[in-house]
Amino acid sequence: MSLAPVAVAAQSAPPAPQLEFMFEAEVLLAPRVEVGGTAFGQRGYIPIIGGTFSGPAIKGKVVPGGWDWQLQTSAGCSSLHADYFLQTDDGVMFNVVNHGQFCLEKGQPFTPAFTQPRFEAPMGRYGWLNHGAWISRLEGGKDPAHPSVVIRFYRAR
Repeated sequence: MSLAPVAVAAQSAPPAPQLEFMFEAEVLLAPRVEVGGTAFGQRGYIPIIGGTFSGPAIKGKVVPGGWDWQLQTSAGCSSLHADYFLQTDDGVMFNVVNHGQFCLEKGQPFTPAFTQPRFEAPMGRYGWLNHGAWISRLEGGKDPAHPSVVIRFYRAR
């Protein structure tokens, strides 16, 4: 058996995807609402009450009324499922559904987490949001007096 074809295949592999920054959102949050213990862990949600977003090709506000549905396990892991709307400065609304999981040791402060957003935007000027592979970086907000998270959205190229 010859190894030559394997070496040629490795040399002709396409380049690894690169991440392109698309926009950053500061999402304002209400206090967490505890739902209670379930068979899967401690369930709760965090109401999304507003915010802003901007990037090179898009800018606008976070529409109040969304939520981040969370599950915390006894092992210190959390999963999130956020569902909310953004509205551009020119009045176009689109939906964001963002999923993520992260684990923290007891007493460890929250560290940035990576999540997987999906967008549903009207076709047209912002139709590009509907395509491609996306990743976002979620971290705590900048102002402790106003609970929020900062989310940086990237598209793979």
